[in-house]
Amino acid sequence: MAATIEDPLGFVLVDVARLLRRRFEKALENGGLGLTVAEARTLAFISRRPGLRQSTLADELCVEPMTLVGFLDRLEAAGLVERIPDPADRRAKLIRLTPNAASMVRRIRTIGKSVREDAERGIDPEVVETLRLTLLRMQDNILTSTEVVS
Repeated sequence: MAATIEDPLGFVLVDVARLLRRRFEKALENGGLGLTVAEARTLAFISRRPGLRQSTLADELCVEPMTLVGFLDRLEAAGLVERIPDPADRRAKLIRLTPNAASMVRRIRTIGKSVREDAERGIDPEVVETLRLTLLRMQDNILTSTEVVS
């Protein structure tokens, strides 16, 4: 069941995120990319933040390190990412895209843009921007809050 006007903001956010993810997943499938949402997200993130340590990448993506290893194994086997030793710590690996990944990342972005445009249809672009900035502020508030809820 979808969120309703009576639901609190958190419920609506979670529901919209779930629906966007489902729509993006279906669009990736229809696009024939052969990637899961998590793998596409990983590629897109690496394209924006190349050269992160594998452990930092897992933190940034909010996934367990072993979960990320599975994504990276599949992406590496597909020739889309490479793990290189970190010159500062040979035990650590830095993750970067291969040249083969550029066209895949462009396709992921095109699919993502289409899904977003569909979701934002009929909404004033200024309202969308205000919502985006408001959500970023909420994110910052949550990340900087020292209060622990038990």
